[in-house]
Amino acid sequence: MATLYLDRQTAAVEREGASIVVRDRTGRRTNLPLNLLDRIVIRGTVALDTSVLGHLGDAGIVVSILSGRFHRLQGSFTGPLHNDARRRLGQARAYDDPRWCRRWSHRLVRLKLRQQQRLLEAVVEARPDVRLRLRKAIDTLRQARARLADAQGELAAPALLGIEGSAAQAYFAGLAAVVPPAFGFHGRNRRPPKDPFNALLSLGYTLLHSEAVKAIWAAGLDPYLGFYHRPEYGRESLAADLIEPLRPRVDRLCWELVRTQTVTPRHFRRSGQACLLSKSGREHFYQGYEMSIPPARRALRRAAMTLAKRFANHHGLEKSQ
Repeated sequence: MATLYLDRQTAAVEREGASIVVRDRTGRRTNLPLNLLDRIVIRGTVALDTSVLGHLGDAGIVVSILSGRFHRLQGSFTGPLHNDARRRLGQARAYDDPRWCRRWSHRLVRLKLRQQQRLLEAVVEARPDVRLRLRKAIDTLRQARARLADAQGELAAPALLGIEGSAAQAYFAGLAAVVPPAFGFHGRNRRPPKDPFNALLSLGYTLLHSEAVKAIWAAGLDPYLGFYHRPEYGRESLAADLIEPLRPRVDRLCWELVRTQTVTPRHFRRSGQACLLSKSGREHFYQGYEMSIPPARRALRRAAMTLAKRFANHHGLEKSQ
């Protein structure tokens, strides 16, 4: 199944039988069979009427809409929701269980730190010239993982956030050692991203987040009710939970894109404090993303369905710890 990226101005989407037709401003047509599509990502000015949306929903095709400048996920159209309300009731019960939330949160952070450490260890092989800086970051991650293991899932949220934050600072400092200096990357920043590498990271995390929202809805859960990321107005907190261990996959993709010069500083422009990725740069990014993302998609579907099955019987919380 494929993702269709509509990143253009004045495009129109129509339905013709079992296909959709995309028309650009010149009138050129592109026909795409619905049975080959899994998702449509829209950025720009794209016209489609409610009958097209309804048909896409019936076909199980999710439509995700990104903002024009900073690629923020503005909304998703998912079609009919899952009918088993027991799953969402079980999810609410888990939210009210402090022990479940602590252990779930520990597991997410532990998995994320492990993947961050693995990425830096792989990078060491490719860049022995910055081995010392990378080893320093790896040692910090290893120590953070040891602290989590010693806590045995019983750390309170502030302490867990502190460990994750310190580890993230060391991790991105290590990653900065291998990002070309022309990208001006010295650590994570966002809203808006202020350098080219952070612009890539932000776009990748947004797309990954939308994948998680899709997987959660398909599993019959509520993407707004998370356990590590507590609910905040307008935030899909469970999606934020599920992508934590998968963020290093996006980091690896971004590093590979700049390492191979698939994306270069010429693909970016500045607008005030913000750094924006050009249309040609986004096209390169989408291609790399689609090549690298299938394992993460499968992991998100498995994670969402595992939660859904446990929540459905209302008795799976203790077992899952």
